Amino acid sequence: MDRYEDVLYDVNGAVARITINRPDKYNAFTARTCDELIDAFRRAGSDKAVAVIVLAGAGDKAFCTGGDQSGHDGGYGGRGTIGLPIDELQSIIRDVPKPVIARVQGFAIGGGNVLATLCDLTIASDKAVFGQVGPKVGSVDPGFGTAYLARAVGEKRAREIWYLCRRYTAMQALDMGLVNAVVPHDQLDDEVNRWCAELAERSPTAIAIAKRSFNADTEHQRGIGALGFEAVALYYRTEESKEGGRAFRDKRKPKFR
Repeated sequence: MDRYEDVLYDVNGAVARITINRPDKYNAFTARTCDELIDAFRRAGSDKAVAVIVLAGAGDKAFCTGGDQSGHDGGYGGRGTIGLPIDELQSIIRDVPKPVIARVQGFAIGGGNVLATLCDLTIASDKAVFGQVGPKVGSVDPGFGTAYLARAVGEKRAREIWYLCRRYTAMQALDMGLVNAVVPHDQLDDEVNRWCAELAERSPTAIAIAKRSFNADTEHQRGIGALGFEAVALYYRTEESKEGGRAFRDKRKPKFR
């Protein structure tokens, strides 16, 4: 891509920063946003000068709040199984041979929570909020978003997160193993920079091999996700799923049953 509309891309020294730039939508992503993020990750991954990639959200309110529900009524209108190449975005975060840090300053909800979980490391402001929302809006992430989350926080906690759709503070996320560090809001960038500086001093080949090794243990979840998204595509066409989206946009409780 020659230019981005939804994403900011910046390289400073050994650090590439990829920022979802839709603060007015709480950095919710569309199909275009996903395509731009995929392209940006590929650029950073192939740049030999880049040692670390930071994924962030613009503004103070949100890291990312998942798929933009304002444009969702049975599909997102783009490419991919569900009209949203979110599975490709999740895969590139895992496949890029460099550590990816999620910089979470606010809401990491729904698909945003999945992205923060999939990043190699997650550093959060004490104002950050984490949680899932799929069963409240007629959606679900049937691959990495569920199975990999269970590896990170354990089966019982992962099921709680998905079934109940509660919100969790940064410290609660730290306690359950969802994030690596929590710092005061005004110290977030300094902390991210410190982690980036440490990583930039490490052997890039050793880190790439370690990342591949970690991924190998959960690689089967990619296949589960591919199968699951086929089911989700069918689910999005049902009245049950569409009711979730309508209720969200109408700001009311859905009537699923």
